[in-house]
Amino acid sequence: MPDHVKRNFASYQSVFNRYGKVLYGIFSPTVDHPDATLKAVYAFLDLMFSERGFGPLSSSEKESEQIRRDYFESMLPIIPRNEIETILENRRYVVLEGPPGTGKTRLALELLDQRYHGNGKSIQFHPNTTYENFVGGLSPTESSNGLGFSFKPKRGYLIEAVVEALKDPQKPYLLHVDEINRADLAKVLGETIFLFESQDDGRRKVSLANDYGKPTDNTLQLPTNLHILGTMNSSDRSIAILDIAIRRRFAFIKLWPQIEVVQRLACPLMLEAFQDLLSIFVEYASDDAFNLMPGHAYFLEADKERAIRVLKTTLYPLLEEYMAQGYVAGFSEHILAYMQWLKSL
Repeated sequence: MPDHVKRNFASYQSVFNRYGKVLYGIFSPTVDHPDATLKAVYAFLDLMFSERGFGPLSSSEKESEQIRRDYFESMLPIIPRNEIETILENRRYVVLEGPPGTGKTRLALELLDQRYHGNGKSIQFHPNTTYENFVGGLSPTESSNGLGFSFKPKRGYLIEAVVEALKDPQKPYLLHVDEINRADLAKVLGETIFLFESQDDGRRKVSLANDYGKPTDNTLQLPTNLHILGTMNSSDRSIAILDIAIRRRFAFIKLWPQIEVVQRLACPLMLEAFQDLLSIFVEYASDDAFNLMPGHAYFLEADKERAIRVLKTTLYPLLEEYMAQGYVAGFSEHILAYMQWLKSL
């Protein structure tokens, strides 16, 4: 029990002394919120009886289920789109991260289309993406005399974005980088990492090895109307974690699976499948493994027959891969039982 928590709940010191160093849940009732107090009591009672194998009475099942869903929603917070837009406007360099199926790429494309009115470009990183692809480099071109090839400077995605953004400095320009962590960012950015400073007013500049012509020539600055939005799959263990220098330069926004979306768009079977799998991850997964929880996109089929096919052909193979890679080794028996249920549908 951290000391600052003990200080915040000083009147409960005797409770801390009696029940040891760890408490799994704390609620301090106040007279200002009687409804919240009653709900908290119900939640603690539900949890206590559930841990002992007892369910609620049939007359209270709906209320108990709502408490359970509220708990899941508190663990998987929804970040409003307008808040993401504000962060992008203020910080300029943002990464959307989260498990597969949480709508990261879809949201980025919607922002490009609606918020930026198509003024921007979408690209994708992969392990072979290089500095020459992203910033710029020498590219072979056929000689005018037909005697072979010569090498001329060729702009990369970043310099092209700068050129486009400078055409109208009053109009925001978005460069969307999908799967931004699949490339070696330290090598891809090179010296231009110096430019990624949200508080910069446009005065930071770096000298480039080649002259890329007007308006940049051999000096690069990032105009203040250029915004960069990356998307990053937090469950991909085959790639390196972004280093601290890069993390400091981007604002990171985590997108979680949303039970509300499944409730609104999917059939009861899909909702059951989502809640059961989420319950397994909530109860047994470590903080690191919790990032593997499949997103709501895996559970959005409204027709039951199609839902069964979707679960067996998309969700089942994903969980099978988790098992094969050892990602869920700490609670593999629970995932295996869930997979067997999927096969039985």
